[in-house]
Amino acid sequence: MGRIVGAFGVQGWVKVKPYTQRPEALGGFASWLVETPGGWREMALEGFEVHSKGPVARLAGCADRTAAERLRGSAVGVPRAELGEPEEGALYRVDLEGFEVRDAEEEPLGTVAGFLETGGGSVMVVKGAVERLIPFVAAYVLSVDREARRITVDWKADYDA
Repeated sequence: MGRIVGAFGVQGWVKVKPYTQRPEALGGFASWLVETPGGWREMALEGFEVHSKGPVARLAGCADRTAAERLRGSAVGVPRAELGEPEEGALYRVDLEGFEVRDAEEEPLGTVAGFLETGGGSVMVVKGAVERLIPFVAAYVLSVDREARRITVDWKADYDA
């Protein structure tokens, strides 16, 4: 759903880079899952605001700037069950993990292991004989078949050689 990019003020608030189309929606959850060095940790959301430079949040147990800085770089998510079903024509990336990925000629490339966020957008991590990083954009993603759990891409196995 996003990434914590730093502290905001001195009272434990954090700045968040959202990966959602509607950043304000992040404030609608009672708690967030925050990736820490010890693993994912559920933290209650005690405050949330959207400022001109993006959203900021106050998380339980994060009482000062030092605690907020320790969360810098942490991924932010919410339990999948709280997301509900996506709108028509929309996808949740978490639902695509484990999907088979094939090229346009139906040659298997691997399965979706996850996604990375870059300055230019989402990149699909595909694990097969080799790990591939395929931009998750219309120019490369030809189709997503939820029933067959398959993604067809305009990508060749030898692009990574």
